[in-house]
Amino acid sequence: MNTSDHVLVVDDDAEIRKLLAEYLQKNGYRVSLAADGRALRAAMENKPPDLIVLDLMLPGEDGLTLCRDLRVRSQVPVIMLTARGDETDRIIGLEIGADDYLAKPFSPRELLARIKSVLRRARALPENLQPEEARTFRFGGWLLDVAARNLLSPAGVVVALSGTEYKLLRVFLAHPNRVLNRDQLIELMLSRDAGPFDRAIDVQVSRLRHRLRADAAAPDIIRTVRGEGYVFAAPVTSEV
Repeated sequence: MNTSDHVLVVDDDAEIRKLLAEYLQKNGYRVSLAADGRALRAAMENKPPDLIVLDLMLPGEDGLTLCRDLRVRSQVPVIMLTARGDETDRIIGLEIGADDYLAKPFSPRELLARIKSVLRRARALPENLQPEEARTFRFGGWLLDVAARNLLSPAGVVVALSGTEYKLLRVFLAHPNRVLNRDQLIELMLSRDAGPFDRAIDVQVSRLRHRLRADAAAPDIIRTVRGEGYVFAAPVTSEV
């Protein structure tokens, strides 16, 4: 652990904020606190943290909305907290970009273990595999507007993408003509909870191929490299 790691705890419960701040500080972390979305944004503008612990049930904008907004602007890892054990919330949270999900009540010790794991995974990628920053990507007549998260077909039709499909496409577009195995795809998608993804990454690729109207039996854009992974074979241009 890097003792300078900075964790931002976003929770409207003052007791939980105090408890987590004391526990994490005792374990060598710098901690900032926020009670709502406004305070979260202010903290991000001041000095972005290394990781955010984000409560799902917040006054005003909820945690899912804030997480979605964060993912448009930042790749800082996010661990979501919730008093509800609803699997749907968990799946939605992961699909819009959360890196892990912890249901209340939880032990500070378990949260600490997850923080360490998420930070370790976020830093596990070689530098040359980090996604490049770009405003737009063009490939095979398609256009991905990163800021608006719009995918335009060659015919000018907006194609809807799920959160997972969008992240997967961003990974492929940032690393064209490079074979990526399943573990690298998961890491690049910044999904701490790999369980739902590592077993279903082939399904996600198949869905993305369908969105791109590629023939799953003989895909032209996303190709399978037997025993190794996948490669995005279309020429890609980007504008920063």
